[in-house]
Amino acid sequence: MKTPLNYQMSEKEDVTMPGLSRRTADFTDSVIRRMTRVSNRYGAVNLSQGFPDFDPPRAILDRLAEVALEDFHQYSVTWGAQNFREALAEKQSKLMGRTIDPNGEIVVTCGSTEAMMAAMMSLVDPGDKVAVFSPFYENYGADAILSGAEPVYVPLAPPDFGFDPEVLEDAFRQGAKALILCNPSNPCGKVFTREELSIIASLAEKYDAWVVTDEVYEHIVYAPWEHVYFASLPGMWERTVSCSSLSKTYSITGWRLGYTIAPPEATDRIKKVHDFLTVGAAAPLQEAAVTGLRFGPEYYADLLAKYTAKRDLFLRGLDDLNIPHTVPQGAYYVLLDISEFGFDSDLAFCEALARDVGVGAVPGSSFFREPVNHLIRLHFAKKDETLCAALDRLADLRKKIPARGGRRS
Repeated sequence: MKTPLNYQMSEKEDVTMPGLSRRTADFTDSVIRRMTRVSNRYGAVNLSQGFPDFDPPRAILDRLAEVALEDFHQYSVTWGAQNFREALAEKQSKLMGRTIDPNGEIVVTCGSTEAMMAAMMSLVDPGDKVAVFSPFYENYGADAILSGAEPVYVPLAPPDFGFDPEVLEDAFRQGAKALILCNPSNPCGKVFTREELSIIASLAEKYDAWVVTDEVYEHIVYAPWEHVYFASLPGMWERTVSCSSLSKTYSITGWRLGYTIAPPEATDRIKKVHDFLTVGAAAPLQEAAVTGLRFGPEYYADLLAKYTAKRDLFLRGLDDLNIPHTVPQGAYYVLLDISEFGFDSDLAFCEALARDVGVGAVPGSSFFREPVNHLIRLHFAKKDETLCAALDRLADLRKKIPARGGRRS
């Protein structure tokens, strides 16, 4: 018998739904993306979610326009279009100091977010532990939990965000099968030195662990700091999955083109996991992005010069306003110290900042395992006029958000 279309449930009927997964019970929405919505609500200058407000390179856009009228609208090869993988292998081989096989050592994913998830699911089992430096990009703990693993957090100590080797080794003693390494780091802009990476490498070898790197800011490293690919260290190729994306390098965050580079055995497993997660990245966008992968070294030099100028402009403006902040060694984020305002909640401060001052930021507590509530994250991947507009608004910060009874830490 068919149910009438106008059927309505009786108030006496007791209807329940099946239980939801325990592993996601404590998840929240992304605080970063939430702060973009808050910024939009109040018309704030959005320095929260890290995407630029300037165009990608013209050559990539021109190729995208051509691709729209060509035959790239169906599935590509699941683990990435052949020409995309070949162009990527050529580019990264020069940077990583080894010849990368485009067929056996690369998987193209839907952004580095999926690259990290596919890597984690390929390397760890339920019950395993994964070491994560804190502060961290908010996905890392979730990636471990979704893989059935338990994150073990290792603090990075401000202002330079170094780590204690003994504390890191303790994470491996607890049984960490993998370490997630974001270099340069989001949110603190730390660039790990070769010496620090060598310590990590020795522990990975000692405890027979994997290292999963997130290197999306590999081309945004400020002098005198230098980026060292972890997989390029002696003996580390065999135990590293390098994850990255085109989002930040070519200002195409919405294209969601990421990748893993790993030894053949790991890559074969990642291919299979990736196939069942997303099938494949967008074919037309891969075709257009090949143009960017074939840019010469002058492009990356110009990119770094652009971001160096933006960093200098923004930090100089913060200094002029006497707002304490970190100095990023890489990436395009800066942490502001809001202790003087006396807020118990950095989230409440960020909401007030968007509403009353007109600048969007991310509460630092979303990046730290430790009880940190006195830092907020801003980014400077914006046009100069946008950064100047934000600084103009921040000039009224202390007038519009009065301190609440003294300094807190």
